[in-house]
Amino acid sequence: MVQRLQGLIVVLAFSQGICFAQRSELPKAIEKRADTDWQTARQIWQWAEPGYQERKSSALLAEQLEQAGLKVTRGVANIPTAFTAEYGSGKPVIGILGEYDALPGLTQNAVPYREPNPKVTYGHGCGHHLFGVASAAATIAIAEQIKAGELQGTVRFYGCPAEEGGSAKVFMVREGLFKDCDAVLHWHPSSQNSAGDRSSLARMAVKFQFIGRSAHAAGAPEHGRSALDAVELTNFAAQLLREHTPDFTRIHHVITAGGGAPNVVPDFAEVYYYIRHPEGEVVRGLYERLVKCAQAGALGTETELKIRFEGGIREIMPNNTLAQIAKKNLEELNDLKYTDEEIQFALKLQATMPHAKSLDEIHQVNDRSGTIGKGSTDVGDVSWVVPTTGFSTACWVPGTPGHSWQAVACGGTKIAKKGMVLAAKTLAVTAWDLFESPDVLRAANKELKRRLGDGEYQSLMQPGQKPPLDYRNPASR
Repeated sequence: MVQRLQGLIVVLAFSQGICFAQRSELPKAIEKRADTDWQTARQIWQWAEPGYQERKSSALLAEQLEQAGLKVTRGVANIPTAFTAEYGSGKPVIGILGEYDALPGLTQNAVPYREPNPKVTYGHGCGHHLFGVASAAATIAIAEQIKAGELQGTVRFYGCPAEEGGSAKVFMVREGLFKDCDAVLHWHPSSQNSAGDRSSLARMAVKFQFIGRSAHAAGAPEHGRSALDAVELTNFAAQLLREHTPDFTRIHHVITAGGGAPNVVPDFAEVYYYIRHPEGEVVRGLYERLVKCAQAGALGTETELKIRFEGGIREIMPNNTLAQIAKKNLEELNDLKYTDEEIQFALKLQATMPHAKSLDEIHQVNDRSGTIGKGSTDVGDVSWVVPTTGFSTACWVPGTPGHSWQAVACGGTKIAKKGMVLAAKTLAVTAWDLFESPDVLRAANKELKRRLGDGEYQSLMQPGQKPPLDYRNPASR
């Protein structure tokens, strides 16, 4: 199947008279703006804004796309920091996703040892400062080719906030922002290069809030009803639940509020849960069982339970037709190489990791076809409604775990810049191939329908759910 598709692309290219010289100009165009793009990425890295609060980051990207001649629509899907930017007209419509939110508790300077940045409380431990910039660069490069008359159709950038738990793309799908797309491309920073029709874990997120009654913990404990006890009871019940869940289930939590002083019975406490599984419908059932754990916690402690459902995202629907094209381009364009200074930085950083890997891994592209990743992303919901594919490039030192201070540190160095530029080139060239290959787009759509079978897209959001714009605000109740 792969060889047949690759051969089809070549045949179509010659039969339609595609100018490969113009296609080859795309990586050069990316290189020309690489320093400017790196400055943008570094600025977003320094701001490190939480999900749905990326006001400066989203505004900066939107302004740059607008200055490049794209039509920008801000505040889409009733989300202040979400936007689209497009150029061209008619079919095909190729979408490119971009993200820019940071993670809590990962503040870090760009040094190979633990050194938090005192000016910020968040950090780009998932490299989204690179994600949005590379995608925007690729979009601009394609827009220039449309403007020059080398391509026909529409390229559209999607500015997607709050990927880390906020599920913004789900609301963008619900608003119909992808309904006219023929294909969607995305990428993600990583410690290695990889591509293929990989899936992911579906996920639901929920905050259980308990309202109790405060009292002096020593002088009048009988008058108190501890909200923290309710959280602890909920967590114990959830641990017992884990033994009786389907294989590959993941349930994890963090206590976000639990009281302020040991001698005061806490009248408010909150625990934040994620539930994951390779199948969205399994997650839906597990969520109901987890709610019962929280209800038991409230019942056993005579406290009031409030449930803040924070959203649900589907697993990625793989598309091998598109994935093989992106993989081939990533393999051909991969030119990553460390300088002596970068090698020294990498070795020092690896000394802080339990599982260091060979630096030679940056020269490879791993085939992830047919696998299921252990993470979750709201790209999944997009992939259920339009053929979608993505890949990863080595923006971090090999062996660096995501969501770590080491990933944040790498993200502020030229190591990250190199991976970002490679991603932008791969996105641009892959988009070009799709613009020039209508038969491939039809095959990708046919594959999506085959994988869906008799099923159809059903969101894991609750009916009437609105974007949780304050989900990163610890003061919200």
